[in-house]
Amino acid sequence: MTAPAAAAWAAHLGWFDVSGTPLAFMGYRWTPLIFTALALVELVTDQLPNTPSRKVPMQFGARILMGALAGATVGAAGGSLTEALLAGTFGAIAGTLAGAAARGRLAKAFRRDTPAALIEDAVAIGGALLIVASVP
Repeated sequence: MTAPAAAAWAAHLGWFDVSGTPLAFMGYRWTPLIFTALALVELVTDQLPNTPSRKVPMQFGARILMGALAGATVGAAGGSLTEALLAGTFGAIAGTLAGAAARGRLAKAFRRDTPAALIEDAVAIGGALLIVASVP
């Protein structure tokens, strides 16, 4: 949920203009708040030992949809909605698989999951902010 939260905040703050596009709702007042709340819930539940793997179909599918939404939002501002939707989709797939692998290696190195999870969260948040801030 970090990616759509970042995209919604960027649209709401006017970093890019999605008004007049099918994704105008991403810039509405409540949208970034809702996605931020969902992202915070995800960050907390991701730390719990009984949380299913991000690679199970339900979680993987949700990540793909949210990546597509975030990508499409960024792309709508520049008139390349379809291309950016695909980029967001493939980015979500790559991020899910690479993030799981990197977190697994970090957890093994730390001999605990919590530091690895916190590093992964920081990278996800930082990456999302860099992407939306780089939109012309």
